[in-house]
Amino acid sequence: MKYLVAIYHPDGYDGAAEGEAMVRDIHALNEEMEAAGARFFAGGLTPPSGAKSLRSRPNGEVLITDGPYLETKEHIGGFWILEAANLDEALAWGRKAVAACRAPVEVRPFIFRPRS
Repeated sequence: MKYLVAIYHPDGYDGAAEGEAMVRDIHALNEEMEAAGARFFAGGLTPPSGAKSLRSRPNGEVLITDGPYLETKEHIGGFWILEAANLDEALAWGRKAVAACRAPVEVRPFIFRPRS
């Protein structure tokens, strides 16, 4: 089963402020995930100021606005899609992500539908 492990950053988060130790810890976690065969995909996101939200209008048009869809004080800063035997294994990776990223993490089953 695949799981999403998402890292949350507070609004105004400055990725440039990440220290060398944190970058090293994240790199080590990525290597550990790869060595274990758990990492399916990983990626970071640009700040939410570059996001666009699209919403369907009653007249069938699509409204495009600046910023993330939800009004929150946090946003997803990056994520992994992991292959794990079960939720407990995914949570173990999530604990390591909390330590490496020094940020809250969400773990959630990921529905993966490969192209046929």
